[in-house]
Amino acid sequence: MLTAAERRRGIGAGLTVLAAVLLFVGTAVATLLAWDGDQSASRLFTSYTWSILRFTLLQAALSTLLSVAFAIPVALALARRPRFAGRTWILRLMALPMGLPALVGALGLLGVWGRQGVMNGWLNTAGLEQPVSVYGLSGILLAHTFFNIPLAVRLLLAVLERLPAEYWLLSASLGMKPVSIFRFVEWPALARVVPGVAGLVFMLCATSFTLVLVLGGGPAATTLEVAIYQALRFDFDPPRAIALAFLQIALTAAVIALIALLPAATDTVRTAGRKVLRLDGRSAASRLWDGLIIAAAVIFVASPLLSVLVAGLRADLWKLVNGPRFIQAATTSLIIAVTAGVIAVTASLAIITARQAIKDRRDPNLAERLLSISLAGTSSLVLVVPPIILGTGWFLVLRQLGNVAPFAPYLVAIINAMMALPFAVRVLEPALQDHRHQTARLAAALGVTGPAKWRLIDLPVLTRPVLTALSFAMALSLGDLGAVALFGSSDLVTLPWLVYSTLSSYRTNDADGLALILGAICLALTILGTAGQKEHKHA
Repeated sequence: MLTAAERRRGIGAGLTVLAAVLLFVGTAVATLLAWDGDQSASRLFTSYTWSILRFTLLQAALSTLLSVAFAIPVALALARRPRFAGRTWILRLMALPMGLPALVGALGLLGVWGRQGVMNGWLNTAGLEQPVSVYGLSGILLAHTFFNIPLAVRLLLAVLERLPAEYWLLSASLGMKPVSIFRFVEWPALARVVPGVAGLVFMLCATSFTLVLVLGGGPAATTLEVAIYQALRFDFDPPRAIALAFLQIALTAAVIALIALLPAATDTVRTAGRKVLRLDGRSAASRLWDGLIIAAAVIFVASPLLSVLVAGLRADLWKLVNGPRFIQAATTSLIIAVTAGVIAVTASLAIITARQAIKDRRDPNLAERLLSISLAGTSSLVLVVPPIILGTGWFLVLRQLGNVAPFAPYLVAIINAMMALPFAVRVLEPALQDHRHQTARLAAALGVTGPAKWRLIDLPVLTRPVLTALSFAMALSLGDLGAVALFGSSDLVTLPWLVYSTLSSYRTNDADGLALILGAICLALTILGTAGQKEHKHA
């Protein structure tokens, strides 16, 4: 139970965050609406605009199809082999691309599949003169499958591992063949979550920026977000950028609405408490098939990571880290990442506390219920209005005031915080709910409230999830290129922008070294955030 003062403070903090987020997002969107609306509307109906939209949908649909289609057999193979040497490390490998900056992953793919990459070297040795092109649609699909197959595998595998042990005992007693097991046991479980997984992957691919920017290869392979960046950064054509921005908002809103309509995966069957023992897949052919599938997945995911490591170690890392540009970029990135992380965590705590304060009331009124719904939507608002849209709107706002450069670091930090807000809320909300459920009545009985309650009761327990959310938010900010792409200059250089500008200058050796350093920092933060996850499963 919360006191009246605690409820007022919680709701007040939530209202403050809600007002700040709506002001920031609303200003950007309102500026887009107000900026020469007639010209912007006319740009919606050009053949160029619709070709960009078609390609965005095409590459997202194909990437989703490839990612889910390849993830299903990998998840099935891993589920059939619950115990073998190295399985834990393979699952950890599947988590690495999720913590890797997109720019670093793109460089790794170039090292394997690029013109001078390993694969083309082997093909040339085999006598094939025409190398595999990693640019254009093929490169975008390759990059998206690299990043999204591990995500889909982990989501699908979690569903398969929750199937009751009785299913496998019954299928074995009935003598069911592998095809029948897939048809009657595995596929019904997967079918509940495949639409949601596909929707998530489609959303990630439709809003992809860095991978398309690096691997698109030209106007024929450009998505909405990259076209917005090009319209402002190179052509300075605000009407075209605004038209594309509203198409992007409409697309993301439609995808989110579709995902919300998809049936959620629910596991209503409970086991008898026994350990799950798979009795199928014991034939030599099944073992060989699963081994080949798992090996292919490991090679596909690990080879770009290994390429980044090998190519990065060939660079003069000591010279790079001591260079003035690196020191400037690292300092700027660290300041922006810490600022973004603190803003994201603070805003998340305020949102969660306000919703808990409203829930604590036995009979909340209509205004309080609407506030709770609004706060829940606030954390996901950045999904509807992506960072490139926010950057575009504020870029146009600041252009009217003169020089954009002095405001750029603050904008990048705020946009990165908005981008990290959904992740921070999802990490912190279960932890705060569990903690409040365990301690609220005792704290109220003892009369411990206010700062004393936070210091003595809340802080010791919530330190770990807060640090987890902070590390994830910092890793996301450190590896992001989208927000800084519009504002990057000689005065504002972050590590991703330094890697991209170095690569654009054809200094690939230095770019590989910088990418290795950036990837190592982001992965270290991600690993730090998941430390102790067995003890705190809500993380």
